[in-house]
Amino acid sequence: MTKGMSEPNKIIINTDGGSRGNPGKASIGVVIRYDGKIKEYGEPIGNTTNNVAEYKAVIFALKKAKQLLGKGKVSKSHVELRTDSELLTKQLNGLYKIKAEELGPLFIQVWNLKQDFGELVIRHVRREENKEADRLVNRALDGLDI
Repeated sequence: MTKGMSEPNKIIINTDGGSRGNPGKASIGVVIRYDGKIKEYGEPIGNTTNNVAEYKAVIFALKKAKQLLGKGKVSKSHVELRTDSELLTKQLNGLYKIKAEELGPLFIQVWNLKQDFGELVIRHVRREENKEADRLVNRALDGLDI
């Protein structure tokens, strides 16, 4: 493959979730890069905790990626999901147990969605590498149109 060209069916997704008050007013932010396109989403999700918001951002992102790609491409896709939540990353990669009761059903939703993709790698990134998704979270929390 020529340097600089993106891998076919490679999708990069950045997710973030946030809550003001924890629990409090919460929102999600998602950036999906695929086929040379960039899609951004940010929306309020009601009152909840930071950790629930992080999971809901991943669930939203995977559902949206399936919708954008279509059935034919999803099973052949290679997704790298990037999040700045170390807890979420370690739970989804099987390194931490899920102790909070409200996260169990969300973990199962992610696990089920994960099965539809050819490959799904969940990677922890520093906050500086997740600025776009964080910006979308804050815009949604502030009530600004995304």
